[in-house]
Amino acid sequence: MRLGIRIVALALICSLAALLAVAQADDPAPRPRIDRVLVPAGAFTMGADEGGEADERPAHRVEVRAFAIDRLEVSNEDYASCVAAERCRSPRRFGPEPLGARKPVVGVSWFDAGAYCAWAAGRLPTEAEWEKAARGGDARRFPWGDEPVPDDAHATFGSRHRGPTDVGTKPAGAGPYGALDQAGNVWEWVSDVYGPTYYRDAPAANPTGPTCDEAVRVYARLRAQGLEGLTGTNPLPTTCERVLRGGAWNYGGPGLRTTNRVHHPPTFRIRYSGFRCAGDPQ
Repeated sequence: MRLGIRIVALALICSLAALLAVAQADDPAPRPRIDRVLVPAGAFTMGADEGGEADERPAHRVEVRAFAIDRLEVSNEDYASCVAAERCRSPRRFGPEPLGARKPVVGVSWFDAGAYCAWAAGRLPTEAEWEKAARGGDARRFPWGDEPVPDDAHATFGSRHRGPTDVGTKPAGAGPYGALDQAGNVWEWVSDVYGPTYYRDAPAANPTGPTCDEAVRVYARLRAQGLEGLTGTNPLPTTCERVLRGGAWNYGGPGLRTTNRVHHPPTFRIRYSGFRCAGDPQ
């Protein structure tokens, strides 16, 4: 009897070991440690009535449910784990120089960013979530406050930089909930489709952006009205584009404001855009 029990137990152990081996083969690279800050539920002022571009207007109150957002931008080291697990494609390279393990990953599309976040038990933040994490409830101009104006202690930006710096190395630039590098370093993909007039009639609670069809109709209408310059430095799109936030290492100080919006096709993989993930509060 005891021999039979031992045989059954041994068989179970062997089966579990085999299942573990299969799981490890399916996902050979360990997922990065999730390091997110909690952003509580509540209302904040999104957008701005003065300064900036027309697509940042009007300032309006938005209610956002509680969520968590990555404290840091996703690094090359983090993203490489997803590539090794065969859940992400390799980022686009822009030269032979080493990537730098702790620099933010760049050369990734909106689709690449979404794939990584899904693998890392998250998703891309909405545009409203991103802005609340950077701005908090006091409508601050930069993540650290209205003053000082951006400088090297708070952000990586300006023509003197040839690329981004390691993530998390500007603690003075922390936002109201503790997220770092939301001003400068790299632009960050968010989940929303770009709508240049979306703020005029966006939902007051948990907005997620227009649909592609809605956005393209708005693009066409504005173009017919001769309003090509509505989006500032970015030309009005002709196809569905996605939003990026936060400014970058090659951008001037005013562009680091928490309300600034740019947009690109979701397939673009450029040297100054990366991302961070969000998820449900733990």
